[in-house]
Formats: sequence, C-alpha cells, structure tokens
Amino acid sequence: MKTGKFPVKTSKVMELIDITDLVSELLDEGHESGLLFLYNPHTTAGLTINEGADPDVRTDIIDGLREMVPLDFPFKHLEGNSPAHLMTTLTGSSVTLGVENGRVVLGTWQRIFFCEYDGPRNRTLHWHLLESK
Repeated sequence: MKTGKFPVKTSKVMELIDITDLVSELLDEGHESGLLFLYNPHTTAGLTINEGADPDVRTDIIDGLREMVPLDFPFKHLEGNSPAHLMTTLTGSSVTLGVENGRVVLGTWQRIFFCEYDGPRNRTLHWHLLESK
C-alpha cells in the first residue's frame, strides 16, 4: 500500500476545484492497478466525482446546494458555518476510484472535484493506493 497527502488551496467561499490531474500525478503510469481512496479530513469541504466538460455544472451544483441548504436558517452552531457542514454531509468526505495501468478509471466526462464550502482555505487531502497483486 502507498499513502500520502497533497495540498489544495481554495480562493472562494464556495467552489468546486478539479483535482483530477493532481490525483493522476500520484500514480505510476503503466505500473499500478488497484483501488485509490481519497479522504478529506475537513468538516466543511467535500469530495465528489461529476461532469468536468462543462464548467456550468460546477456552478449548478453550488447553486443547487445553496437552494437546498438555507444560508439564512437560524442555526445554533456558533462559528456560523453550519450550511458548509450540511453541504459536506450531502457530498461526502471521500471517494474510491479504480486504478488500471497507473490511471484512475473515470467515465468520459467525469472528473474528481474538491468541494469547498467554507473558504478560502488551505486544505490537505489524504490518499491510499491499494495495489492489486
């Protein structure tokens, strides 16, 4: 098993950042196959796999989450970022991907996104590669 961490810097309060190329750089092309587990240890940010061809999809996801999670609800959490916690619950904090010949297995339009809901921030993601024998 191989493990590591890598940084993600966000620049907006809410944004989806395509991290597919960063994840691909972790792998040794042509040599590795197995499962790649990505984990986000932050409670106000998520991970998801979705369409990456049309940038409007990212905007639509953020706008849809803003519609589902009322930003003006009288939450009790003192830090004022309860909407970010709820959005993280909706997208999740990890993704698992197949790896074949040193490349993540994704559909034609799929990309891996880091979902910032309480930025801007400097974040760190953890990864674990379970290689098949």
